[in-house]
Amino acid sequence: MGSSTAATRHLDLSHVITPGMQTYPGLPVPIVEDHLSRDAAEEIYGPGITFQIGMVHLCTNTGTYLDVPFHRYADGHDLTGLTLDRVADVPAVCIDARGVTSIDLDAATLAGLAGHAVLVHTGHAEHWGSDRYFGPHPHLTADTAERLVEAGVACVGIDSLNIDATEGGERPVHSILLGAEIPIVEHLTGLEALPASGFRFSAVPPKIEGAGTFTVRAYATLSE
Repeated sequence: MGSSTAATRHLDLSHVITPGMQTYPGLPVPIVEDHLSRDAAEEIYGPGITFQIGMVHLCTNTGTYLDVPFHRYADGHDLTGLTLDRVADVPAVCIDARGVTSIDLDAATLAGLAGHAVLVHTGHAEHWGSDRYFGPHPHLTADTAERLVEAGVACVGIDSLNIDATEGGERPVHSILLGAEIPIVEHLTGLEALPASGFRFSAVPPKIEGAGTFTVRAYATLSE
């Protein structure tokens, strides 16, 4: 008796990290350098035998990254406490919110999304690498964050500078979502290539004790 396996493809939703790039104003930029260069390796291993071992000096909020509760709350779990069921191969939807600055998603839009990754496509990623990216940006409302918690979503992602407005110091969306242990993925890119639903989402960070945020390789898995 034969069996068939549906073909799938992966769509990268992460920004490339390059030395000196800026993710958020005021945060340290990444430094990428050799710990062991190829020339130095030849001196150790012999002519023509080369290895490269690198050093990366990286602020945890660099490129496309994920927040867990410890980012906001001293007693929240760090990256070691992240449940993979929230960020690894979870069913997902992509909500088109282009042209809207303060994004307010109603309960009807979020109905039936328990256990799903909710990705919000704002179009702001097109400004990545320019000064405009750091200016006024699309963000979610606090009411939307409350509805996402009520809907029981697995995680929430956005292709913008911040999931919150940043004019003041308050961060209600971070506070509400992370208070409910719902991870946040910021600085996504490529969401314009996603369908509205019917795909899966992954954004798994390394298991680092004492860190509440870290860079991820976020991607979608789509059936062909």
